[in-house]
Amino acid sequence: MNEMLQEKQSGRLDVTDHETRRLRANALRFLAIDAVEAANSGHPGMPMGMADIAEVLWCDFLKHNPGNPQWPDRDRFVLSNGHGSMLLYGLLHLSGYDLPLEELKRFRQSGSKTPGHPEYGHTPGVETTTGPLGQGLANAVGMALAERELVAEFNRPGHEIVDHRTYAFVGDGCLMEGISHEACSLAGVLGLGKLTVFYDDNGISIDGNVSGWFRDDTPMRFASYGWHVVAGVDGHDPTAIAMAIREAAAETTRPSLICCRTVIGYGSPGKGDSAGVHGAALGDEEVEATRQALQWPHPPFEIPAKVRSAWDARLRGVQAEREWHQRFAAYRSAFPDAARELQRRLSGNLPEAFTTGIRTLTETLAKESKPDATRKHSGRVLEAVAAWLPELFGGSADLTGSNNTGWPDMCVLGTQPERGNGRGRYVHYGVREFGMAGVMNGVSLHGGYRPFGGTFLIFSDYMRNGMRMSALMERPVIYVLTHDSIALGEDGPTHQPIEQLGSLRAIPNLTVYRPADAVETAVGWRLALESRSNPVALILTRQKTMPLVHSSDTIDGAARGAYVLSEAEGGEPDGILIASGSEVGLCLEAQARLAEAGCRVRVVSMPSWELFDAQESTYREAVLPATVKRRLVVEAAEPQGWERYLGEQGRAVGIHGFGASAPGTKLLRKYGFTVERIVAAYESLA
Repeated sequence: MNEMLQEKQSGRLDVTDHETRRLRANALRFLAIDAVEAANSGHPGMPMGMADIAEVLWCDFLKHNPGNPQWPDRDRFVLSNGHGSMLLYGLLHLSGYDLPLEELKRFRQSGSKTPGHPEYGHTPGVETTTGPLGQGLANAVGMALAERELVAEFNRPGHEIVDHRTYAFVGDGCLMEGISHEACSLAGVLGLGKLTVFYDDNGISIDGNVSGWFRDDTPMRFASYGWHVVAGVDGHDPTAIAMAIREAAAETTRPSLICCRTVIGYGSPGKGDSAGVHGAALGDEEVEATRQALQWPHPPFEIPAKVRSAWDARLRGVQAEREWHQRFAAYRSAFPDAARELQRRLSGNLPEAFTTGIRTLTETLAKESKPDATRKHSGRVLEAVAAWLPELFGGSADLTGSNNTGWPDMCVLGTQPERGNGRGRYVHYGVREFGMAGVMNGVSLHGGYRPFGGTFLIFSDYMRNGMRMSALMERPVIYVLTHDSIALGEDGPTHQPIEQLGSLRAIPNLTVYRPADAVETAVGWRLALESRSNPVALILTRQKTMPLVHSSDTIDGAARGAYVLSEAEGGEPDGILIASGSEVGLCLEAQARLAEAGCRVRVVSMPSWELFDAQESTYREAVLPATVKRRLVVEAAEPQGWERYLGEQGRAVGIHGFGASAPGTKLLRKYGFTVERIVAAYESLA
């Protein structure tokens, strides 16, 4: 039985007759048709066109257990063309996942497990949220990368306890999006041999036949990336599909693209092979015509028992997982330390070395007094953290030296000579910011690693939607964003962020943390690495910042998002200066100047709005008392959003417009980030 199971999963054994295959594929088609009709909303065309490919992959090759969607050694399946979500929901339902038929009947309805696009964490068996086209493909690259590195780190001769593949479905839209180039170019360089992508080459998008705007030689394009390409596959011929999958599996050093020619809306006599079936219900008459054409006489949502039985993968999944647990038990017996480490990593728990080490490092930094850029403080923290966290998996978009995201003995992935010892833990992403975000999301979704990636804050605009997807999926990806203001200097307004801070703060579930010194930087890294359910953007300076005076209370306050850094002298404060980053030091100088004039001013450092807003009301009131109306915010950025902390009588010293090309120190003076201006602005408050 086990030998038959292994042969069936590898695709070497064909135990399914043509009629059963046809019925299984049509079951997928009509679940999609019926669900879209019931909702009068959705995309039936792609599920109808890719049903044959999905049937072969899921029934003959995919290693998965419907009873345990989180089994670590399962194959990953990503539906990058997520508008065709009913294909995935049909696959999950029919193969035995906890997705009952009633949920399919409630497709796209409030509270259902079948939203318009697949959502990670919402529907059992959905590996990633795929809505914006191309990002699922980038996620798949990250998943394959994580699997490959876990293999190198944990497998031992005779003990292949990490051994699974990543499959992705993509459409024309995914390949038109630029992120597909970024991610697939990198995948080719990295040689991700266990990544197989199926291209649904149906020639149709929402606006019609794509030949009017998309004429890429896709096989040649992917061959130039270094991929193995299987071209010209009939996407409705199960034998051809199976042969292509076997060929891809035999290629171990390159990712594979299987180009499948399909008919969108396959089986629909009046709308098939047209844009009319892409994103709209077929309508009663066309549904009936399609039922007749495909010889499917069953009412909506009815699947014959023999078809259900032919789809059911639960027993096969239990057996596959049981065999893996047996192999893992042998592995644990032979390599107990490695087994414990892998289990810890997959659980997301942090080692004690990190917990004690980061606190000790923070206390050490609090005793130092050397001014430096927070990007350099970050590099120092990162070097220490890399020794405590073997799961740390980072990189930079061609700015390693500027972002300070590397460390001396790091081992680099790719074709460049490796430095140091051990496996690869550092990725040179190249100038691919958006692709980097998508890949990091995939690494995080896979499990086993904690990804971080660096670039300039200004280029967060390129990868903003990937950052948004991190937040939407509640993935604790770390974004290291340096050169945080006009103070970066001579590169000029094209590189000087103005509105980016506010833009990132507007993303729900993204923690934006702009530290003012070494201690706050260490706290930011600790919070980012301790996070289980939200990404963190560390916003770091190029310019030097002055070290602040810290106590255990202020260190704790930095973790709360805002705290009283320096209290007013001579009694209760009559005003508050609030700042983040390098501007905190300016506020301390202004506080001293104002004290000479008899003003009792408190200085509040606020590295993170999100963390501060999450505190209990008593803490927030203690930091920003409602009775103190005289408030001034100082931040070298567009100040929109600070109104929530200013009240009616406060104001902000910020930037309204773009920067200029000049040395950073001169720009700060030009734009009014001086002690004199802060003092004058405060004194002008009512």
